[in-house]
Amino acid sequence: MADITRRFGFRHLRAAPTAHIRHQRGGTLAHDGTGLAFWFRPLTAALSEVPVDDRELAMLFHARTADFQDVTVQATVTYRITDPAVAATRVDFGIDPDSGAWRSAPLDQLGALLTETAQQHALALLARTPLADALTDGVTAVRERVTAGLTADPRLTETGLAVIAVRVVALRPEPEVERALRTPARELVQQEADRATYERRAVAVERERAIAENELDSKIELARREEQLLAQQGANNRLEAGEGAAADRLRTEAEAARRTRLAEADAGAARALGDARAAAEAAWLTAHQQVDPATLRALALLRLAEHLPRIDSVTLTPDLVTGLLARLGAATGPGEG
Repeated sequence: MADITRRFGFRHLRAAPTAHIRHQRGGTLAHDGTGLAFWFRPLTAALSEVPVDDRELAMLFHARTADFQDVTVQATVTYRITDPAVAATRVDFGIDPDSGAWRSAPLDQLGALLTETAQQHALALLARTPLADALTDGVTAVRERVTAGLTADPRLTETGLAVIAVRVVALRPEPEVERALRTPARELVQQEADRATYERRAVAVERERAIAENELDSKIELARREEQLLAQQGANNRLEAGEGAAADRLRTEAEAARRTRLAEADAGAARALGDARAAAEAAWLTAHQQVDPATLRALALLRLAEHLPRIDSVTLTPDLVTGLLARLGAATGPGEG
């Protein structure tokens, strides 16, 4: 929008560098150019401001494919007014001499023209294209078709417009159809995911089986070694028992032999001692048979004295001596005196 100031009944206009200004005074062109600044009288001036910079026009419209499916086309068109003088004569770009604002909406008019033209070419293309092909190659085809149609459109050329670029951002079907179309691909992805999951589970099961088999083999080997150990321990115990029994037998036999020898020795000693005693007794008896009785009595007294307790003192009374002498005399007899 041009910047207009007031001074003493006059107006001063200062335009932007991207705005083309046409000033007509009394039907005569007084100023025509881009980025102008000048004084004018509002009562005799007819002003037009045409933007000459690149403009972005976003558009969104619906189309129907060959298989009667509704699709939404989202695109952006970049355009520029290349001939401001022609555009000012075809579209109302007049501005208010007091405020500098457009009296109408020229850019909306140009936008509607571009949108309808682009939509016409896109609808003509999509109406002969199945939905699957439209979703696969429709973006490129629509962009090329719309670009070619806008470039060759005579009305745009006569209006002084030039299409710089066309960008088709998206071409999408209805949500239900889109979900239906996504389902096979999702199912394939899910199947691949399930297959990967099953394979991972199968690998895990196989590994668990291998681990279980290894554990079982280890247990079997351990049991076999325990069996061998028990058998060896039993053999060792039997051997030890046999060796112990043999040793006990040998010890028993040796002890029996020793006791036998001891018994035989004791018996021999006892026999020898008995024989010696018997011989001694026989000799003693033989000796005593040859000794007179008085001697025997003396020997008996000697033996008795040997076995009597110790006597420190003996008191002999006359009566005792008399009695003993009487007995002694009686024992010896008259012939022995």
